[in-house]
Amino acid sequence: MTTDAETIRDAVRGAYGERAREVLSGAPGDRAGGVASKLYAEADSLPAGVVSYGCGNPVAIAQLQAGETVLDLGSGAGLDCFLAARQVGPSGRVIGVDMTDDMLTLAETNRARLLAAGVHVANVEFRRGLIEAIPLDDAAVDVIISNCVINLSTDKDAVFSEAFRVLRPGGRFQVSDVVLLREISNEERADLDLWSGCKSGALHLDDYRSRLAAAGFEDVEIAVEANPTDAWASALINARRPGGGAPRRGWQFSGPTIELLAPAGLDTADCCSLDDPSCC
Repeated sequence: MTTDAETIRDAVRGAYGERAREVLSGAPGDRAGGVASKLYAEADSLPAGVVSYGCGNPVAIAQLQAGETVLDLGSGAGLDCFLAARQVGPSGRVIGVDMTDDMLTLAETNRARLLAAGVHVANVEFRRGLIEAIPLDDAAVDVIISNCVINLSTDKDAVFSEAFRVLRPGGRFQVSDVVLLREISNEERADLDLWSGCKSGALHLDDYRSRLAAAGFEDVEIAVEANPTDAWASALINARRPGGGAPRRGWQFSGPTIELLAPAGLDTADCCSLDDPSCC
């Protein structure tokens, strides 16, 4: 096993690319379908190919407003982008960035299907790129969302620095991700399957908070799933770039619009029912 950055990136790209190809073929394997319909009530109206491998619903906590520009880091099949597009409306804009060609193909296929069905997603676009080097200008977006992707990066400091750069003053960083509650072994850190499963690359909860602050973010708050049983836990993470003249709203971590958190990444399809606590 190895923790070489490029080897890890190739393993992650390969794992998620395989899932995307299975979905595109119409014959997904056991875990290719994700849990979109279980984590997102809104997903019922979307095509079957709009899958999720995330650990939560970042759109639910983002409190998106009409006209905002939203960036989704690691946009996958496009689910969070399509849901964000509904909230920001025709005057808003949603940009998804992903490094995996097959996932981008799946996202564009899903977008075309939605457009053909008369669903307004013309304000959604997908770009190939790394979240450590976001292909956007400075101060380009109002909100950054992401669903269980930042843990997959081998350079979180670059991700946070880039996120800070592309956010406008007062912009919001509101993501779902996996955090560590205790340190893990070197063997676990080097396990490529655990990396692809959103586990080995996770930051410790306190380290996550500290790195966001070091990148310049303020008002950092992290809510962890209730009663975690492993070293890993799903979390909702909010932070803000200083500045901006708009009134600041408090972070939203609970209430009827906040979805339950699920097992991370490629494990999400093992979550057979959100009503079964032994499953999620």
